[in-house]
Formats: sequence, structure tokens, C-alpha cells
Amino acid sequence: MVTTKLSLADYLSLEDGPEGRCEFVDGEIIEMPPESEENVLIARYLMAQFLQLISFERVRRNETEIIVAGRARLPDLMIIGEDLVAALAGNRRSTITEEMPAPLLVVEVVSPGKENEDRDYRYKRSEYAARGIAEYWIVDPDKARVTVLTLVDGLYEAEALGVDGVLRSPQFPGLELSVAQVLSPKG
Repeated sequence: MVTTKLSLADYLSLEDGPEGRCEFVDGEIIEMPPESEENVLIARYLMAQFLQLISFERVRRNETEIIVAGRARLPDLMIIGEDLVAALAGNRRSTITEEMPAPLLVVEVVSPGKENEDRDYRYKRSEYAARGIAEYWIVDPDKARVTVLTLVDGLYEAEALGVDGVLRSPQFPGLELSVAQVLSPKG
């Protein structure tokens, strides 16, 4: 059986869009498996920390997709600027297209498995850099580390932080988080 691949334009023109958590990769709509409870808590913890610093419409978690390198990605968490809030206003779907400003920060929480690791460490790293996203965090519970990637001259410079590290954002100077707390959030 031959499956017809969709173009990005076809995907974006879908009236209803896919149901559930999906990404559009290489012409196909890929259903994302449910997140582990650990990953959900980490992303929600980070969201709560950002909500103490910035307005709620600038914090996006799993409901806004971004077009990068002809693909539609669904990051665990994104922080967007006021210009992007305005660009998204009134749209029928919450999609950051290539002609819109880039998010300020994207966070991915790595799910277990080699395929997920490759996607977050390799593919999304190059896609997000090419899209001009100034800051990208890779939170890896299995490796007990957070990697902060900062865009410099079109490429990411990485700083890997272990459980004893302190997570600081170049763009959000008021944010200072213990990596141990990020990896094991408690209410």
C-alpha cells in the first residue's frame, strides 16, 4: 500500500487538524505517545516558574506547534514574546509559522528511548537553531541533567548542568532554578 505524503501547506490547511498530540514530519502526521508522569510534572513545574515572571499568554505548553525546517513540532514548553502573541491572535489554529517571529525559549523534556533522545538532542537542536530560537533547554531526567543551548552566530553553544547545577536563563535574568528541583519537582 502506497501512502501519499502531505505537503506542509496541505497539513496546515487541514480544517480540523490532527486529534491528540501530533507532529508533522517528512510528509506524515506522527502521533506522539502520551508523556510519562515525570515529564508532565517537569514541564508543569517549569511553566509555573515562568508564570511567576511573565504573563500567561507568553507561556505555551503542548498546545502551540511551531513550523521548523518544513516540520511541525510540538514542544513541551515555549516562551514567546509579545510580538508573537500579537501574531498568533485571532488565528484558527495555534501554529507559529515560518514568517512569524521565533519563540524566545523552547524546552524539551526527553522521553525514554533512543529515538526520543535523537529527536531532542540532534534533530530539534538543528531545527531550532535554523529557526533562530535564541535559547533551547533539553531536560533529560534519565541522564539527570539539563542542557542549556544559547544561539551564537547561528549555532548553539551548550552548557550541561548536573543535579548540583543552577539553571539560569540569559533572556530571563530573574529566573534561577536548582537543576535537582527541575528534575524532581515537588508541590
